[in-house]
Amino acid sequence: MDNLTIKLKIKQRLNKLASDDYDNIQDWQIVEAFNKGSVEWSRRQLHGTNLKQTGDEQTKRRIDDLQILLREFDLNMVKKDLYYGSANFPTDYFEYKRVSFKGKTDCCESNKFVVYLVEEANIDLYLKDPNLKPSFEWGETFLTMSNNEVKIYTNNEFDIVNAKLSYYKQPTRIEFQGVTNPYTGLVSTVDVESEFKDDIVELLIDESVKILAGDIEYISSVQIADKSVEGNN
Repeated sequence: MDNLTIKLKIKQRLNKLASDDYDNIQDWQIVEAFNKGSVEWSRRQLHGTNLKQTGDEQTKRRIDDLQILLREFDLNMVKKDLYYGSANFPTDYFEYKRVSFKGKTDCCESNKFVVYLVEEANIDLYLKDPNLKPSFEWGETFLTMSNNEVKIYTNNEFDIVNAKLSYYKQPTRIEFQGVTNPYTGLVSTVDVESEFKDDIVELLIDESVKILAGDIEYISSVQIADKSVEGNN
């Protein structure tokens, strides 16, 4: 859906029929509300805090709605004591999905490992537990994440090759050509459109209306938009 249509639909739902009561809302405010709404809607779908309480990949609809945000990123891993740490990290990172890699020793290279994301606080427990510690034989280990670094633990028993991070990226921020970008303070030279399919954009429009209506204390519009965006998830 193009940006002009998005702007018209948002203004239509904020204004009373055949009036311009709320037509003083600036274009940059619409951009900011739409982008904020995209992030909030995406988080609800990923975490299952929507009306139907379904998170990412729990239903075919969630898979279909969110697959546009899934990305794969090659990690540059650096060997350290007990683990390999990533020297790079995606700049558009939004939420973790999985990490895959192959383990390697002097004698052989294994198939891809099964790796679990665990808490930083329990690393010592995992390293000591014979059922949980990294195992080349069983092809299993664990990882933690801190300060935008992926740490894959090996207990110095094997090396890591071909590590890849699968993650959900941040939703693309829309921009209106000729309108000041509220995030950079610069005038946008091109139109940047939403990457979501049109039926999702319709929900994001309602999400935007809910945010703008709340800002101007237009309570009835907040309630209508909230019911629409959640009822159609």
